[in-house]
Amino acid sequence: MHPLNLLKMIADARPKLRKSEQKVADYVLAKPSDVIHMRIVDLAAEASVSEPTVVRFCRALNYDGFQDFKLTLAQGLASNPSFEQFALNSTDTVHEFKQKIFDSMIGNLINIREDLDSETLESAIDALAQAPRVEIYGFGASAPVCMDAQHKLHRLKILAAAYSDPHMQTISAVTLREGDVVMAVSQTGRTKDLLHSVRLVRETGATVITLCPGNTPLSDLATIAIHTDLEEDKDLSALMSSRVMHLVVIDVLAVGVAMKLGPALLDHLKTIKRSLRSLRLNDKRPAAAGAQD
Repeated sequence: MHPLNLLKMIADARPKLRKSEQKVADYVLAKPSDVIHMRIVDLAAEASVSEPTVVRFCRALNYDGFQDFKLTLAQGLASNPSFEQFALNSTDTVHEFKQKIFDSMIGNLINIREDLDSETLESAIDALAQAPRVEIYGFGASAPVCMDAQHKLHRLKILAAAYSDPHMQTISAVTLREGDVVMAVSQTGRTKDLLHSVRLVRETGATVITLCPGNTPLSDLATIAIHTDLEEDKDLSALMSSRVMHLVVIDVLAVGVAMKLGPALLDHLKTIKRSLRSLRLNDKRPAAAGAQD
């Protein structure tokens, strides 16, 4: 268990614990920084349980005992001291909410990095690299993410199209064939129109890669499910972290596809770079002393 994932593991395991062990879990989740300085008798007293209950709690999480658990918790907090989920307050200054947003984003990036399964990513990369045709589906805030994926795949000479209209998704879905790939992107994994489109895709035998939370209707439909499980402030009008996480995962997939396609792709990318020069303003400022062309 990576130390950065320990608190998330406790939260996920909590419903399966005994009621007395849940009290220990609640205290650890509420005050992890305090727990690392406690003796077992102190934690038992604060959580209003017995010392054996604390030991059972640790063993339920596959630790040998309290000291082993506390060491992992301390390592996690030392590696990730302030990257917590944020809640905006009406009294926050610009500096305060800037710090909250950046710290939360960094923490989520680290957590998703550790949670992503490399074998699953490899399967998705193989499917994308070999696909005659790639379609990307998403609605709302996920639509720009789909356009970004289309852009990156086009640069890699992969025939790709992004659709955020349910009618176009339906037309796309029923014209796919085995070997084609659909990447379905969703922050919730529960959008009805997207589920309808993906069900049509599955009937064609095409591969479905989902980029959404696990244990959702969309992830259940996937051929290859890439899970992005985050806890976010649901009062915000947009789930900011999910969008950024999806963009980063798409970057990982694009780099993987580029590596899979091999050195020949480099010449193509250089050609693209040269072709774009005419679209940019030339910098007429004099070069600094000692600078090279």
